[in-house]
Amino acid sequence: MTALTKAGTLAKAPSSAEARVEACDWRAVVADLDASGCAVIANLLQPDECAAIAQLYGADRNFRSHVHMARHGFGRGEYKYFKYPLPDLIGAFRTALYPHLAVIANGWNERMGIAVRYPATHAEYIRQCHEAGQVRPTPLLLQYGAGDYNCLHQDVYGDLLFPLQAVTLLSEPGRDFTGGEFVLTEQRPRMQSRVEVVPLRQGDAVVFAVNNRPVRGSRGDYRVNMRHGVSRLRSGRRHTLGLIFHDAR
Repeated sequence: MTALTKAGTLAKAPSSAEARVEACDWRAVVADLDASGCAVIANLLQPDECAAIAQLYGADRNFRSHVHMARHGFGRGEYKYFKYPLPDLIGAFRTALYPHLAVIANGWNERMGIAVRYPATHAEYIRQCHEAGQVRPTPLLLQYGAGDYNCLHQDVYGDLLFPLQAVTLLSEPGRDFTGGEFVLTEQRPRMQSRVEVVPLRQGDAVVFAVNNRPVRGSRGDYRVNMRHGVSRLRSGRRHTLGLIFHDAR
C-alpha cells in the first residue's frame, strides 16, 4: 500500500517503480509510438497510489507554482508544478521511465537528422538541464472540473527539450468524471491534421511525443508536428499526473 508521510510526500520504494517499468512490454510501446505518436501503459499506478497523489493537490507545500489556465488562454482548469524534492513515488517513476524513453528519443533524433543525444540516466540529463539554466522541476498535477478543458499545446520550457512525456490518469472515467478525453493531433506536411483520442482508465499512463516525431515516407523519414490537450469535462472532477523529463527555466 502507498501512504502519505507526515511531510505530505508519497512513501514508496523506488524498486517497486523500477520493477513495474521493467515489466512493461517496451516492444509494444515502441511500436505504438512509431505508429501513432503515443502508447498506453496500462495499470502503471495502483488505485491507492492514484488517490494518494490526487490528494496532494490540496497541500500547497508540495508545489512551486499554481496556474489557472483561463488567465493565460490555455483553456479552463488548473494545475500545480511540484517543487524539489519530488514526492518519492513520482520521482521514482520519472527516474525509472527515462532510460527506456531515452533509447526511443535517441532513435527518433537519428531518424530526423537531429544531432542531440540523451544520456542513459535521468540524473545526468537533469544535470545538463541545470547547467543550461533550466533548474525548475516540471512534473505537475492537473485538476479539471465540469466544463474545463485543456487547449492543444506543446510543453516546451527551454533550449533543452526531451521529446517524450508521460501522463497518468488518477481518476476513474464514468465514476469520477465524464468527458475529459486525452487528445493528440498530428500535422503532416501538406495534409490536414489527424486526431487521436486516447482511452485511459485510472492508473493508465500515456507516453506521447511532446513536439515532433519521425514518420517513414516513400523517400525516407520526415518530421510531423504533435500537440496534445484534453476535451471538455462533462461532469465530475478529473486529476492527472504529468511527467515532463526536462526541467524549466
